[in-house]
Amino acid sequence: MGVLLLAVFIPEDKISEIKNSVDIVDIISDIVLLKKVGRNYVGLCPFHTEKTPSFTVSPEKQIFYCFGCGTGGNVFNFLMNHDGLSFFEAAKMLANRYGVEIPAQTMSPEQKRRISERESLLAANKQAMDFFKHSLLSDNRGKIALEYLKKRGIEKDNITKFNLGFAPAGWDNLINYFSKKNISRELVEKFGLIIKRKSENGYYDRFRNRIIFPIFDVGKQVLGFGGRVMDDSLPKYLNSPETSVYNKSRSLYGLHIAKEHCRASETVYIVEGYFDLLALHQHGILNSVATLGTSLTQEHVRILRGFVGKNGGFILVYDSDAAGIKAAERSIKVFDKGYVNAEILVLPEGYDPDSYLFEFGYKSFMNAASKAKSIIPFLINSAEEKHGRSIEGKIRIISDLKQPLSNINDSVERSLYIKELAEITGIDEAAVMEKVRTVSVNKSIKPNKELSDNTQDRNLILKGYKLEEKIIAMMLQFPEILSEIISRNILNHFEDKSLRLIGQLVLKQRDREGLRDELHDVSTRGNGMVSDIINSIDDREKRSFVASLSVAPLSIGEDKWGREGCLKLLSQFELIRNRQEKTLLQKIRAAEESNDDELLLELLKEKQIQVSKGIKSNLN
Repeated sequence: MGVLLLAVFIPEDKISEIKNSVDIVDIISDIVLLKKVGRNYVGLCPFHTEKTPSFTVSPEKQIFYCFGCGTGGNVFNFLMNHDGLSFFEAAKMLANRYGVEIPAQTMSPEQKRRISERESLLAANKQAMDFFKHSLLSDNRGKIALEYLKKRGIEKDNITKFNLGFAPAGWDNLINYFSKKNISRELVEKFGLIIKRKSENGYYDRFRNRIIFPIFDVGKQVLGFGGRVMDDSLPKYLNSPETSVYNKSRSLYGLHIAKEHCRASETVYIVEGYFDLLALHQHGILNSVATLGTSLTQEHVRILRGFVGKNGGFILVYDSDAAGIKAAERSIKVFDKGYVNAEILVLPEGYDPDSYLFEFGYKSFMNAASKAKSIIPFLINSAEEKHGRSIEGKIRIISDLKQPLSNINDSVERSLYIKELAEITGIDEAAVMEKVRTVSVNKSIKPNKELSDNTQDRNLILKGYKLEEKIIAMMLQFPEILSEIISRNILNHFEDKSLRLIGQLVLKQRDREGLRDELHDVSTRGNGMVSDIINSIDDREKRSFVASLSVAPLSIGEDKWGREGCLKLLSQFELIRNRQEKTLLQKIRAAEESNDDELLLELLKEKQIQVSKGIKSNLN
């Protein structure tokens, strides 16, 4: 287990200052809908798809852990895992948010170069947004764009709220703007704002004569841009290329504004266009977002579930039956794997969300939304309207539905829909089931591998390892027992090397913080101990393991560790280890009496390992 040299980037006192300034619940609440359960908070894990919340945040220890996928750590690790940041970037982000100043001289030139690219990209995007906004609101060339927005019904408040802009006609407006700021064209090209010419030297602006829509993350940083023409030119929409900060499969337009409204309503409306999204927000439907030129992805669903919660609803809004059917068929796997309650709202022919809202208004839209159908009922209804109820039509209905039905993992849900389809078409349920089975992928279930060695010795060893794990959990959750761990040399008798090293880290951290088993010190300074221990571990899996032990549930009926229970656990561990040592001595004597030299040598080596381990632990 290695130790991170964090001070190479940031002085240790600054790391402590950041850690003491941050509340992990506040940071994670920006991304996950958390509910208080006892001393902790729980929510749906942002790192894997789950039906029941198993993601736990401990404000007391300032750590998180998911009992579903096993990811865990402190606030730095959360941002590193979720946003793909380095430790320095995560720390810098937190420092900026909480007003902690980090001295730049702690970084070498190479470290500055590596770390600065992300910050440079975000800074360049912010500057580009300022340029586009100025071009729209304060440049004569922007009058045509303002007039276009006015004709589309977009009010000044919405223009300001979404930071809309305008890219003037011409090939080098943005190039000249960045040149005046002494920012190299190679760097701006790397960020996707300008494009290198193929036939000659030089560059040209990516966005020209377009309305500009800045794309933000939930932290309100500009990730990229979308641009729309004001006539019939093609392509109608143009988006920034993907970069180290912008990924369209993870990004949603308007989420930075919609997130709190999605939380409050536990519902999210999803549209496909920038103007559709602006129309929803302008009509008071603030719990709405838009995808960015891509189908809804598993990542999108996971992100949105973090805001609407496990029972939250998704309403996909489409402008035609054909678009709705294609989207439903594409997204059924995504929604099913995401355990999402999803509905499809198809607007009357000839209308998209933008035009429908401006013509018919909020009440009419919400009335239509109340009649939205779940995905399978929507597909059944669409197939029925398309093919009719003739014999040939019924056959085609079954043909259209067999693939979507086979994509449903929940056997009960699939069975209920098959029954409904059978009743609608008048076809025998078993026949419908058979059709669905022909396209279902048979999932082979591998039998659980049982332990072949079921001897008393094997069970004793396994029990000892389990107790070692529980003792480390006890040390992390009840630091008052640490002096007892030391006086009884408990770690000397650990068989598991990794667990022994974690235990040693706990004791070292105790010495650093000066806990010395004094209760008032534990209560005032011990809460961050686990977070500090996690910071000293460079292996992601081991960080998650420590986090899991730190929030591991106690025995049934126990709310917290108590000294009496801890002492009982230590005595049980000592008893098992003494029995193991006694058993080993008995085996050595038996081998001597039977003159089995080969076995005797093996057993003596095992005994020597035990002795060496104890000596080494004592020296440490």
